[in-house]
Amino acid sequence: MRETYVDSPEKEADRYLALCDDWRKKYLALDRNEMKERFHLEGDGEAQYIIYFNQRYRLDQRTGMIVLEEDPERTLPFNAVMTIYHLFYYSKPWARVSGRFVPFRDVKRAAPFDAAFKRNVLDAAARIFSGHLEELHRACRALNGKPLKQGDAGYQIEAFDCMPLQFIFWDGDDEFPAQANILFDADITDFLHEETVVCVGDELLRRLAEESGLADVRRPFGVR
Repeated sequence: MRETYVDSPEKEADRYLALCDDWRKKYLALDRNEMKERFHLEGDGEAQYIIYFNQRYRLDQRTGMIVLEEDPERTLPFNAVMTIYHLFYYSKPWARVSGRFVPFRDVKRAAPFDAAFKRNVLDAAARIFSGHLEELHRACRALNGKPLKQGDAGYQIEAFDCMPLQFIFWDGDDEFPAQANILFDADITDFLHEETVVCVGDELLRRLAEESGLADVRRPFGVR
């Protein structure tokens, strides 16, 4: 019988750091003045800044490194770092939001990842926020969410200025378990690779868990 080997956390960390280093170099090779104009970024010759889920990130224009402006020493979640790089790399020059929201399974080319998205993001959200409506409302407001009429807690939240999402949550009762859904703009894959849309949903869940004060046992791997 063939043995299966699991890499150590150190090897996993090395892989993630190498991947981040590759994307840092790709970012530095882009026309960053064009990126600044297209995404209306603040900044100068030393740094550019972008807001992601109501947190301001600094991109060093010499090294390409990303840090959280309010806490530069903080270890950043891998998904957050990758999504910021991917936005600049994959976004099409003509990308625009459609204003039409769809579930993940209907995002263009995302269907193969739907089962994993449901398991790792939606089911996790239902588990984390079940019985915690007050904390969830507080977290959504902390992300500048705009209330929606759907669900027991429904909010439209901006990932980036150009990327609105809708998070809808129904709390559980004696008959039905809690449920959560995230709706994306139908043209989100004009801004990101379809696999990266999973990272956006995961980061929304992480930020909501963080702002609500509820522990998220699925925290993404963090890198600097």
